[in-house]
Formats: sequence, structure tokens, C-alpha cells
Amino acid sequence: MYFVYILYSQRINKYYIGCTENLDKRLEEHNASLSNFTSKGVPWVRVYFEQLVTLSEARKREIEIKKRKVESILSF
Repeated sequence: MYFVYILYSQRINKYYIGCTENLDKRLEEHNASLSNFTSKGVPWVRVYFEQLVTLSEARKREIEIKKRKVESILSF
């Protein structure tokens, strides 16, 4: 299983959208400043996720979400 997730940083008031096989591990990596972009916004909190069967589906969904405003995804 794969996941598409949205993180939020109150510190920089930004969202981050990604996909992974392991939600908890990936959040830990972002908060450990292992990603150049997300290192500026620590701490990150997960505000949304979806589970998908394949990596291809997850990446496709990630692109769909990135094309829309995050706020519209979160206000359902």
C-alpha cells in the first residue's frame, strides 16, 4: 500500500504534499530535516492522507492534489 499525504507547517504557513509507503517514517524524516524544503518548516504535522494500492496511483493522485488548492482538498 502507498499513501498520499499533506503536511502543514505553522512555522512557515505552508503545505507539503508527497507520497510514501510508510506514513510515520516519512513524517519523522521530514521533521528530522532530511529534506531541503521541509527542513525550513519543522515541525510538520500530517493533516490529510489517502491510501492507494500502487505507487503509480499514489503519484498520479499527488499530482492531482498539487494542481488544486490544498484548502479545497481539506474542506470536505
